Amino acid sequence: MAGLTYARTGALARERALALPRLFAFTDPARTPDPLGLAQHLPGGTGLILRHFGRDDLKSLAAPLAQSARRQGFALFIAADPVLALKVEADGVHWPERCLAELRRWRHKAPHLLVTASAHTPAALRRAAKLADAVFLSPVFPSNSASAGAPLGLIRAASMARQVSTPVLALGGVALHDLAALQARGFYGAGAVDAFSAA
Repeated sequence: MAGLTYARTGALARERALALPRLFAFTDPARTPDPLGLAQHLPGGTGLILRHFGRDDLKSLAAPLAQSARRQGFALFIAADPVLALKVEADGVHWPERCLAELRRWRHKAPHLLVTASAHTPAALRRAAKLADAVFLSPVFPSNSASAGAPLGLIRAASMARQVSTPVLALGGVALHDLAALQARGFYGAGAVDAFSAA
């Protein structure tokens, strides 16, 4: 697979797209106080992205979360940590926009892992779409994240999403009831933090 471009096409793209959930929960150290408790309520077919931000106490959650994922049928992705993802046999890795160069290197080392990436601008979206199986475009709506910038707005974000063939998911201020409207605008799905904590 080392010679492939990762803008997925044909049968390979369809196969990997079928494995991608349309709804992801993201963990956050401040806004997700109990990731294991959250995981217990995730239905099969959804996804969970563990963002440990280098904290050993959060890294230690990866193994029990992987067990929950296998038991309940949701997909577990580890953010920016392919080594940990391989160790616990997670389904994939999520890469922040700032790590796209590292993503390019790791695609060849662990091609079986599903890959998502984040993007915040049209240029980053195009770059990520060539490397990942799906891209989270953010922030679509006003977000409580400390790192979130000005929201793109639904109309602009949907227009950006339609410019690439890779599945694009909305992130940033998304509520669970927004999913149908986002899909109607052309988004593959969505990710959220607070919406799952509130639920």
